[in-house]
Amino acid sequence: MNEAWIIDACRTPRGIGKKGKGSLADQHPQHLGATVLKAIAERNDLNTAEVGDIIFGTSSQRGRQSGDLARMAALEAGYDIRSSGVTLDRFCGSGITSVNLAAMNIMSGSEDLVIGGGAEMMSTFGEEGAPISPFMDNGNLALRELHPQPHQGVCADAIATMEGIEREALDALAFLTQQRAANAIANGHFDRSLVPVYSVDGTLALDKEEFPRPQTTLEGLAGLQASFAPIADYPLDESGLTYRSMVLQKYPGLEITHMHHAGNSSGVVDGAAALLLASPDYAKANGMKPRARIVAMANMGDCPTLMLNAPVPAAKRVLEKAGLTVNDIDLWEINEAFAVVSEKFQRDLDLDREKVNVNGGAMALGHPIGATGSVLIGTLLDELERQDKQFGLVTMCAAGGMAPAVIIERV
Repeated sequence: MNEAWIIDACRTPRGIGKKGKGSLADQHPQHLGATVLKAIAERNDLNTAEVGDIIFGTSSQRGRQSGDLARMAALEAGYDIRSSGVTLDRFCGSGITSVNLAAMNIMSGSEDLVIGGGAEMMSTFGEEGAPISPFMDNGNLALRELHPQPHQGVCADAIATMEGIEREALDALAFLTQQRAANAIANGHFDRSLVPVYSVDGTLALDKEEFPRPQTTLEGLAGLQASFAPIADYPLDESGLTYRSMVLQKYPGLEITHMHHAGNSSGVVDGAAALLLASPDYAKANGMKPRARIVAMANMGDCPTLMLNAPVPAAKRVLEKAGLTVNDIDLWEINEAFAVVSEKFQRDLDLDREKVNVNGGAMALGHPIGATGSVLIGTLLDELERQDKQFGLVTMCAAGGMAPAVIIERV
């Protein structure tokens, strides 16, 4: 079986994902995808006719984000029409899955040159044609009876309650991630991968991270009202069904303490990312220098009602596949969908916290759903090189109670 080598990674800055506030919110999702595809081609002098496939993660494939974003972005980026494209949805895990599938194509011998990545404009959510996710579909009664799946924020509060994790710990983690993100930005830790976004008319739209709030304090976080109590009790239909009652259907008697708020939850942002992968033979024949190799990949499911707990079993599975232990991993990236996801992950695996999300995470930088996994793999690769380390692991929770994972080794 071939190895799959990572040749390069790039991404856009993350813009605030709200109309009227975000610098990318007026762009077309396809244009964000085209931005990273054009950059990856120019940076590596690609013959785009030889790109076997472009695999993009996009979770919300409705409205302006519909119609196979990968293919349309490649055409806008000026790729040869012979380079194909496909777009997939594993909710938040889409951007890891796209890279994993790109690697699988190469490792199987089906392709020699593949791009994995993702794009998501959360500023399009709420537009006409934009989705209500299936797990929030009030008409999906058969699935709801088997596996009630509430709002993710309510899930986060339920998990924190069940695990006995206090709000002070969640706020402390949110404060730390803001500090780490500010340090990373100030010291150029993202510079290698970051590419600016220009509007179609050539004017600069955004060239730096837009979401971080480095002025955040612990006192300020402590003063924020928990966000998901009103959502938990909002009636979803005439029967009086609520997200809280969905949790109680599976976990009777649980008295949820609401702890998550805007400061310790992931940010709503727009963004895109792309990674170039090649077989060793293709890379050597075309003068490409590998930056890393894919060591192992895994997917894991867990309780759909709690939704956010699959990263720990996913990490254990991918470590087993790689023949590695927790102590072999030099750097970890666990997406901060909510503070409890990262906090529980670090506690359950007894991790050295100086190795986890060292440049901050989604609570500070934002979470452009289908692109985030690809962003994190690129961030991890840059940091492995900066610290002269060997192994890194990326995983993240996804709706439906899932988590993809990948281990890379710096070359």
